[in-house]
Amino acid sequence: MEFRLPQRRQKSLGIDMGPLMDIVFILLIFFVVTSSFVRETGVEVSKPEAQSASRLEKENILIAITREGTVHVNERQVDLNALRDILRQTLAKTPEREAVIIADKSAETGTLVRVMDVCNLAGVKKVSLAAQAD
Repeated sequence: MEFRLPQRRQKSLGIDMGPLMDIVFILLIFFVVTSSFVRETGVEVSKPEAQSASRLEKENILIAITREGTVHVNERQVDLNALRDILRQTLAKTPEREAVIIADKSAETGTLVRVMDVCNLAGVKKVSLAAQAD
């Protein structure tokens, strides 16, 4: 008499992708929720350093002045008349918005003063200068 052992079924050696995909989606959601999105002006500006620099938390109107003296708002170059119109249109929608001027440390002071003057004439209540913290 011969005894035969029941044959064992071989289990598949594949990897179950369901839990892996769940983990990937959870990580994706985590990084999207925890990341901070920074609005920039669209041009590279080297900010001057200041010991009293502080972080502004509100959404502001960002105005960049390059070392060549060009003025940029919303990632496009504008002249001072167009800047005044943009500021007036923005303030008509949200009058409490503040302007932050991000001037290159090599930019001319005269351009900075003219941009500040346009901001005041357009009705901006608070104008700040961006600086790099020490």
